[in-house]
Amino acid sequence: MASGIFDSPIVSIVNKLFVGLIDAPVVGPFVRRGMINIRYVGRRSGKTIETPVGYRRSGDTVTINVMSPDAKSWWRNFLGEGGPITLLKLDGADRAGHAVADRDENGRVKVTVQLD
Repeated sequence: MASGIFDSPIVSIVNKLFVGLIDAPVVGPFVRRGMINIRYVGRRSGKTIETPVGYRRSGDTVTINVMSPDAKSWWRNFLGEGGPITLLKLDGADRAGHAVADRDENGRVKVTVQLD
């Protein structure tokens, strides 16, 4: 796995900042148009994990383009047949779905979520 900025403690601080913005009463609705918190259970650790991600939505399909996928591991939980995921506060409520990660020939990773 690549190292770099994503291994820095600054990433944790920035993630907490975005989580706060997503949940903020005044700016939250604007931030949630392009960012959302996801919750999933790690395949190997069994731990419940929450992290903010950027997303696009079309109907009941949500697409998450993973920036710098080699420096991150969360998306690997959704390789193969994928797995369950929860998008927090999507349309004002937590929405469950099934996520599948796919890496293209150029190394770009996209996680596609089909909402329940």
